[in-house]
Parts: sequence; structure tokens; C-alpha cells
Amino acid sequence: SPAADPAVISPQDPTLLIGSSLVATCTVSPDFHLKAEDLYWTLNGRRLPAASYTALGPTTLSVALAHLNGSKQQSGDNLVCHSRDGGILAGSCLYVGLPPEKPVNITCWSKNMKDLTCKWAPGTEGETFLHTNYTLKYKLRWYGRDNTCQEYHTAGPYSCHIPKDLALFTPYEIWVEASNRLGVAVSDVIMLDILDVVTTDPPPDVHVSRVGDLEDQLSVRWSSPPALKDFLFQAKYQIQYRVEDSSEWKVVDDVGNQTSCRLAGLRPGTVYFVQVRCNPFGIYGSKKAGIWSDWSNPTAASTPRSERAAGGCDPKGGEQNTTLRRELKQFFGWVKKHAYGCSNLGIKLYDQWRVWLQKSHKTRNQVGKEP
Repeated sequence: SPAADPAVISPQDPTLLIGSSLVATCTVSPDFHLKAEDLYWTLNGRRLPAASYTALGPTTLSVALAHLNGSKQQSGDNLVCHSRDGGILAGSCLYVGLPPEKPVNITCWSKNMKDLTCKWAPGTEGETFLHTNYTLKYKLRWYGRDNTCQEYHTAGPYSCHIPKDLALFTPYEIWVEASNRLGVAVSDVIMLDILDVVTTDPPPDVHVSRVGDLEDQLSVRWSSPPALKDFLFQAKYQIQYRVEDSSEWKVVDDVGNQTSCRLAGLRPGTVYFVQVRCNPFGIYGSKKAGIWSDWSNPTAASTPRSERAAGGCDPKGGEQNTTLRRELKQFFGWVKKHAYGCSNLGIKLYDQWRVWLQKSHKTRNQVGKEP
């Protein structure tokens, strides 16, 4: 009963906008024989200065709080009235924050055409300093009642999963409602057909291997995502790869619907990491572009080392042949750029190339590194 309480704080558990001011009072029950001068206040365990107190009567002490900041905890800041010996007489929770903003950027996807997962952003500011509840709602566009999603936080803090009982070939209206102690905000309504937002898990069984002794190529193979194997759809794939000691990925866009691809123009003797992702589109005639899956886990493989970098027990045995092959390769590359047709081939042209080669060596020595 109220008579059994040591004291009463008013207002009890108020909700206030950031920047507001508050005057709270603590009135002690006569049964406890305490006076206003026997009391003090704390906020979140910190004693408030006596200059903010005012005795409003023999057993009532007020405290003035100005320009309140957002609550430090969503369960409310603890405003407590104490007796002189530190005992707790009464407490109140202060909920100080902002009303929710309109949720934005709703995106949805389906993994098997029977479910739907949606996520959103909580508005431009996001932080309200109060517990804010988000509710995803959906209904068939032209008929039916509002439905509420039940499985939240499945794809992050602002997400919800609808596991079943969804219709195909009929658009849905989907929106999110945000509510807290200071108000309600409703997102814009988006409309979608489940067939237009189908995605898959990443392609499984990604294998990367060498292409014989080709030092600049790797072969990539993978399997089609199994979740959609029984449905009529098309698929296109992307590959991205990077060198082991780099964080920069290069993307291959023109893979099409093949489940294999050869990467060319790679560096010899180098470890590469490769990932693949899938975009199912045209499901049952859908005109939408489709949604890319996540990337597969990285798979690593190395290209063979080039002859120039290869080691051996007796380098002298093949040194002359290797040098000759390298010079011939350089010569014919130079001829391709400087000669026009086979009629110009001759010892004079070879001599011109040797002059160019000597200049090249001279420049390389001056710079201190290979061109």
C-alpha cells in the first residue's frame, strides 16, 4: 500500500524529449520521520549538486534538471531519492530521447520462392536513445488482410524472415512500422513479386586448378546452386580473383551461364584467391534482373613458375639455350612492331634490333631495374 512506501517521486517514470527540463519531487511518508534536509538525489549513481534542490515543504525535496541528454540506457536513467545515510527511499526512470524516424531502404529476397527475408535502415539518424520496436507488415496488393512478420534479426539487427505461406504471381505490399514512447513512424510501402527477388546460396564445389604448364592461366569450375534445380530459370555467374598479398579484387563479368571459366593474363608463380557468385533471373518468365548471391568462400591455387624463375641443380647446362630462346622471343616481338611483311627480314634488320637491344640494356643499367 502507499502508506508502506518510504517516499514517492513525482512524476513517476516520465518520457521526455532531448533538451527538455524536469522538476521532480520526493515526498517522504510521515511514518519515517525524515525531513527534506535529510534527503539527497542521484542520477545513474552520481550525486546531484545541492544547488539544484529546493525544499517544498517539511518532507518534500525537489530537484531541477535542465537540458537533458538522451538516456544512457534504453531501460531509462535511474533518478533516485536517498536518505542521509544513503538508503534508497524511492526511484524513477527517466526516458529521454527522440521519436522514431521513418524506416528507409527496404530490400527483400527469397532463397527458395517459398520464403522472404527483408531488411531496412532505421532512418537518417537512427539513434533515438529509447527502446524502439520495428514491425514488418505485408499483405497481398489487391486483397487480403495485414500480416505481421514474426522472426526478427535473422539477417541483422533490422531484418525479419517470413518462412512460408507466400503466394506466387501476385504482388505484395510491404512496409515497416517503428514505435517508441514518443511516437510512431511508418515507412513507404514497397511492392514486389516473389519471383522477382529470388536469390541463391553461393555456387558450391568451387575448384581452381592449373592449366597444364601454362604459367599465366588457371581453370575455375563450380556447380549450379541446388536450391533452384527444380525451377525454370536462367543463371549468370561472376568471378572475382586477387593475388594472395593484395586486397584488390578483379571481377570477370562475362562468364554467362557456364559453370567453368579460364583466367588468363595471370602472373607466373603466384597464389591467387578466387570466388564465384550466381544471379538467377528469368524465373518463370520474370522480367527483373535478379539478385546476386553472396560470394563463395575463397579458393586458392598457384600458377606455375616461369622458366626465368625456375631453379635447377645445374643451371649452366641449359643457360645458353634459355638465353637464345629469350632473345629470339624479344627479336620476333620487335619485328612485329617494326617490320612490315617478310620481305624486310634480313641481316640488316637483325643488326638494327641488336642496336635497340644494347640501348635497352644501357637504359636498364642506368635506371637500376628491368624495364
